[in-house]
Amino acid sequence: MGEPMRIRAQSGAGQTTVRILMSHEMESGQRKDADGKVIPAWHIQDVTASLGGKEIFSAEWGPSVSKNPYLQFIIKGSHTGEKITVTWKDSKGDSRSDEAVIA
Repeated sequence: MGEPMRIRAQSGAGQTTVRILMSHEMESGQRKDADGKVIPAWHIQDVTASLGGKEIFSAEWGPSVSKNPYLQFIIKGSHTGEKITVTWKDSKGDSRSDEAVIA
């Protein structure tokens, strides 16, 4: 499990903008190490976000996503003070879940 995600959720104009910076190496499985051996694929496969326990966003990613990915999306119908939970699962079975309060 990597470092905590940096999540910012800011409300304004009837919508909330959620910005997430995830810490993950994201190996594609196509690079080679110094000895010429292929570095095994290791990347985030699933990302979900929930608001008050209800899933509001989900994505399936592949090996082409960059290291330490950044994600942004907009939601409507949220309120200041509500908690957003973001979870990812990677190809090795590791997962991470972090929360942020809408400001």
